Amino acid sequence: MKKVPLEEATSRAIKNLSVHRLTNKLVKQVTDRIVVEEPLEIRLRFFDQQKWITKSLAVTMRTPGNDIALALGFLFSEGIVANKASVDSITQLESNILLIQLFENCTVNLETTERNFYATSSCGICGKATIDRLEKVSCFFPQQLRPLVKSSMIHGLPHKLTAAQSVFNQTGGIHAAGLFSETGELVLQAEDVGRHNAVDKLLGMSLERSLVPLRNYIVVLSGRIGFELVQKTMMAGVPILAAVGAPSSLAVELAEEAGMTLIGFLRDNRFNVYKGVERIIFQQIED
Repeated sequence: MKKVPLEEATSRAIKNLSVHRLTNKLVKQVTDRIVVEEPLEIRLRFFDQQKWITKSLAVTMRTPGNDIALALGFLFSEGIVANKASVDSITQLESNILLIQLFENCTVNLETTERNFYATSSCGICGKATIDRLEKVSCFFPQQLRPLVKSSMIHGLPHKLTAAQSVFNQTGGIHAAGLFSETGELVLQAEDVGRHNAVDKLLGMSLERSLVPLRNYIVVLSGRIGFELVQKTMMAGVPILAAVGAPSSLAVELAEEAGMTLIGFLRDNRFNVYKGVERIIFQQIED
């Protein structure tokens, strides 16, 4: 699989734009950096009923960079492939089109994806047929009571993630997902204009490095926690999912069902534990 240098990936993700800036009643024309948003089409080629089939599987609005990881993570988090061993090759047909070919003996089940795979950068799971279908998709569930992590360590994770965000630090307009060890070291991070794309990129990177299942890791998100983000991380066996924003009610319900620890409002030296508090070791508990 082709690797894109970090410098090249970053340059593709940022566009310079001339803007008029108002400061203290003075208007100046300056150059601003904005994050790039472009479509990516993911095509799947697989063998079925004695013939090769090529299917346009998804079009997602994403920030260019780590496209292969995004496609691999998308296939995994949607339950189409169980691991990277199912993938024979990934070919970049054009700058915004990827063709993923599976091995001939790989069985593909697209029944769990009965929706039109058009995803905007803000929404990843809109149109999913029913929540019940997710329960039919095999995944790695977290281990009970593992890992146990200190609350003091959790407080510092968002700062570590922000410090590693090269595109955010230049544009201020991109989401991030970070993979942390149970002791708080940043292992991997991904950025994208879409929350779900950032998570898919992170999962794809984890698959490329043979880290999945992620049963001893923590995933931290820069935004809010929607249902689809719990679903995607659940597929990889993530035990602790935290974010600087709020979770939705359905995200909380799914986290409980999956046995995950769900943390929201992780900022300003505080956080809420919505489910799975048994994995958190509190240094100080206030009445």
